[in-house]
Amino acid sequence: MRKRLVLLVILSVSFSINKIFANELHNYLIPFPQQISIDTLEMCNLKTETILKLVDVLQENNKPVNFILFSPVYGINKIRTGFNNEKLTKGGYRLKIDKNKISILAYDEAALFSAWQTLKQILAYSISEKKAVPCLRINDFPDFERRGFMLDISRDKVPTMETLYQIVDFLATWKINEFQLYTEHTFAYKNHQIVWENSSPMTAEEIQILDAYCKNKFIDLVPNQNSFGHMENWLKHDKYLELAECPTTCQTIWGPSKKHSLDPTNPKSFELMQELYRELLPNFSSNFFNIGCDETMELGLGRSSETCKKLGKGRVYLDYLIKLNKAVNENGKTAQFWGDIIINHPELIPELPKNMIPMVWGYDASFSAGKNLQKFTDAGFDFYVCPGTSSWNSLIGRNKNGFENLKNAAIIGKKHGAKAYLNTCWGDYGHWQPLSVSMPAIMLGAAYSWNCTSKSLNNLEFLLNSYVFKDKTGNTAKAILKLGYAHNKTNIPNGNANAFHLLLYRYKWTIDGFYQTKELNIKGLENAKIEIIAALNILESAKPQCKDSTIVISEVKQAANLALHSINLGIARLTAKDKDIKHISAEVKTELYNELKPIIENHRDLWIIRNREGGLNDSAGKLEKLLQYYKL
Repeated sequence: MRKRLVLLVILSVSFSINKIFANELHNYLIPFPQQISIDTLEMCNLKTETILKLVDVLQENNKPVNFILFSPVYGINKIRTGFNNEKLTKGGYRLKIDKNKISILAYDEAALFSAWQTLKQILAYSISEKKAVPCLRINDFPDFERRGFMLDISRDKVPTMETLYQIVDFLATWKINEFQLYTEHTFAYKNHQIVWENSSPMTAEEIQILDAYCKNKFIDLVPNQNSFGHMENWLKHDKYLELAECPTTCQTIWGPSKKHSLDPTNPKSFELMQELYRELLPNFSSNFFNIGCDETMELGLGRSSETCKKLGKGRVYLDYLIKLNKAVNENGKTAQFWGDIIINHPELIPELPKNMIPMVWGYDASFSAGKNLQKFTDAGFDFYVCPGTSSWNSLIGRNKNGFENLKNAAIIGKKHGAKAYLNTCWGDYGHWQPLSVSMPAIMLGAAYSWNCTSKSLNNLEFLLNSYVFKDKTGNTAKAILKLGYAHNKTNIPNGNANAFHLLLYRYKWTIDGFYQTKELNIKGLENAKIEIIAALNILESAKPQCKDSTIVISEVKQAANLALHSINLGIARLTAKDKDIKHISAEVKTELYNELKPIIENHRDLWIIRNREGGLNDSAGKLEKLLQYYKL
């Protein structure tokens, strides 16, 4: 009896140790593998630092190897890799670590590259925790064949090449295989300098260099040029005004609008796109091209009105889309397009060219756009689900909405057989949120696109500190995540912006005239202020060791200070007559002016560290208009 009890105790202790050991390793894995089995009682006979250096060398080659590392101290360590596209799921790999060897069987070279990322994370665990590598088995494969990230470079911020390389490096580590730069006017088209001359655009040479950089990391750099709506930066110039659907103001479902969308009935609109495609697309090695065509709310309200009345707005939209698709195909590419317009005309979906790829986007927490997926499935299309970071229109993040949106898009997309997942990061109204604020959602989106498991969100703070900010104190990510939840304290309805951004953006408009701002109250703003200050206090104890550590701390403080200013403005408005900024006392407006002025100056200083100067005046100018309004 005593022997049995002793055995049970030993087994119980052993199980507890194994569980703790496994959990520690699990903390380091991003995305988390589909299947992992760890034998914590059997340790690999590897000198971790030596193998980590070797893995970096082997990854550069990324070919099948049978490498034997001889050492009189460390034993015989073998690394063996190979390919098998019959036994494995596309994009998948099997990683096996035994006492004296590492074996990887991968679907193809891209899958082998993914396996290297996992192996390096396992070795990072060993080095950081000062523990031996356990023997283990991993069978891993992606939930989505294509896993992408899209960055808006048309709303003022065009990143420097160094910043783009940094982003690509992160994406590759997290097994992302598609990258898009959303473009309206920020490519240097040779015949259209008037459109981009003040925007510091991407050049053809830069695209080619970035394309090669991405390709080396098994990332497909997909061109992205809006081709219908969101053409304001073209149509505001007299040279292109004849192409505008609404050259003067028309009333859309979103309110007054003009010079936003092309007139699809004007042959010159299509001719312009043909010209742009011929110049842009040869710079990309990708087989795909995102032509945009979203939010064409002016369609049928201006120059195309008679044609739309005769044929129907949906038919006019579809006919133009088909023409664009033909132009894309003539340039050797397959067209992607945003699916928000055609879904309003579901009877026309079966008429879409079958080689087109709908990009179904939605940014609310539930990913309600998912209700439309079955229509594309029934029509036989490959399609993307496209959630977003929710960091735009936020200053410091909207984590609750963003994180749920990313997760639900993955769950619903997988359920309906989506081929791909594209996480989007927009820069609406000045792109005031810094890169560091968007990083949690970029990382989490990558994790969900490979394997939708709660382990990713539960461990996000640790992963960010380990792989992005390199902060052993843990305080950098802790502070940034806390900031991203601060807006919840305002307790106003969810929307495409949080209270902080709304107060800066809608400073001329009535507070009671908008469904979100009319719920603002002083207590909620004060609670949010307490939360932001608490996050800044945590940030003071942060010690990031990443190469951009100085800018990380500076840009996060900048965003938080801008949010605090918006709160001070909000409280002042709520206590003024009619909640109108004009009725704030002269003394308080002077205080607000003196508070905002250095924030704008800092905005300008920080901008050019990560980004090109082109869009800075437009971005800062939006804040400067508020600054001048304080003087009225």
